[in-house]
Amino acid sequence: MKYTQLGRTGLKVSRLVLGTMNFGPETDEADSHAIMDAALASGINYFDTANVYGRSDKGRTEEIIGNWFAKGGDRRDKTVLATKVYGNMSGTTPVWPNHDRLSAVNIRRAVDASLKRLQTDYIDIYQFHHIDRATPFEEIWQAIDVLVQQGKILYAGSSNFPGYKIAQANEVAARHGRLGLVSEQCLYNLAERRAEMEVIPAAQEYGVGVIPWSPLNGGLLGGVLKKESEGKRRKDGRSAGALKNSKVREQVQRYEDLLDKHGIEPGEAALAWLLTRPGVTGPIVGPRTQEQLDSALRAVELELSEEVLAGLDEIFPGPGPSPEAFAW
Repeated sequence: MKYTQLGRTGLKVSRLVLGTMNFGPETDEADSHAIMDAALASGINYFDTANVYGRSDKGRTEEIIGNWFAKGGDRRDKTVLATKVYGNMSGTTPVWPNHDRLSAVNIRRAVDASLKRLQTDYIDIYQFHHIDRATPFEEIWQAIDVLVQQGKILYAGSSNFPGYKIAQANEVAARHGRLGLVSEQCLYNLAERRAEMEVIPAAQEYGVGVIPWSPLNGGLLGGVLKKESEGKRRKDGRSAGALKNSKVREQVQRYEDLLDKHGIEPGEAALAWLLTRPGVTGPIVGPRTQEQLDSALRAVELELSEEVLAGLDEIFPGPGPSPEAFAW
């Protein structure tokens, strides 16, 4: 495994991030524990989750991770743990006041609940799952200060923030002598490159590590057409709707043909491409099986040639440098 610093911090994290969203809804507890053991054994030390993961059973994913930590064997000590706050955990509709978003009240409640489910004393990176237009950053950072002083969290990160909110959050933090955001999780992959317009430039400017989610774009970049032809993929999967678009289907076919020509697995190429991108700390991989984890691990060692990189840019052109791409 290869490691890098998370943004401008001194924290060393693996170039792959283990995503846990499937733990519970798609993968049972025993298999989830086996995947986490294998990830840690392979050198992956950065695990990502969220308080709302578990779908209809919100919090279940954190509980599965907590039960894994409880097995001991230095599991918690070796893990850089990231979870998220924002979503409604009350289970009521409409949401009871102050049971979601980023008020100081909800942040305090949510972190204590996550710590209990995770069976740990602290969270390494506590992430805002979405922007809260109603809560000023002065209040948010004051709440985070309290948690840091209490030893409940070490760093704060964001997820799904636009570039201007990354800038705003860190400018407010700097005015008060705080560290601010150290990471941003954003939707970013070969087929979805809009983050290059503002989010990634803002993150680089402020020393914020970029953690791409959905690196295979819902399976479209994982060899979906080959699997479809071999009868190995459900036709009602997340990528099925996108493939009904003839332009998208043609684009994905060109992508798979290019990589087949060079003897490269599509899913591994998509991850390896992200590892070449400026500002990227490491993509989130969310394996449901050991086989999927093994494939992701191979991507870390994969070196894409200039010919392949140029071909990928031709098939999936990015927006271009900001602001030139939209201003001139």
